[in-house]
Amino acid sequence: MILFMLLLQAAELPAVPADWATLAPLPYVAAPRLTPQLTSFVASEITANRCPMAKPADGHYVVKVDVATLVGADGIVRRTVPHAINCPTVEQYAAGLVTGFARGNLALRAGTTDHWYRATIVFDWRG
Repeated sequence: MILFMLLLQAAELPAVPADWATLAPLPYVAAPRLTPQLTSFVASEITANRCPMAKPADGHYVVKVDVATLVGADGIVRRTVPHAINCPTVEQYAAGLVTGFARGNLALRAGTTDHWYRATIVFDWRG
């Protein structure tokens, strides 16, 4: 029964737009800040070779993850869909961060429907 309800709810959500470039940026009230602690997870995934990424010659890593984010008229994130970067753990981690950063931190347009936005998380460190 619970699975049926979840499937029914998922079917009611608007589809992810095909062209993410047309999505408006997620309207944060206060821009999120990635701390070294948040970035350390991504660095550890790269170091452990769970994400295929060559070490940059200068040792400066930059990993960018776009996340399509469906926000309800009530300001609650309904769904996040990370863009594939060939590293599922980092993709899901970024999607989770977007959800957390958005909680109580969105300046929404007036409206009564769910709306898709784009969030970009950039992990930046020296390895």
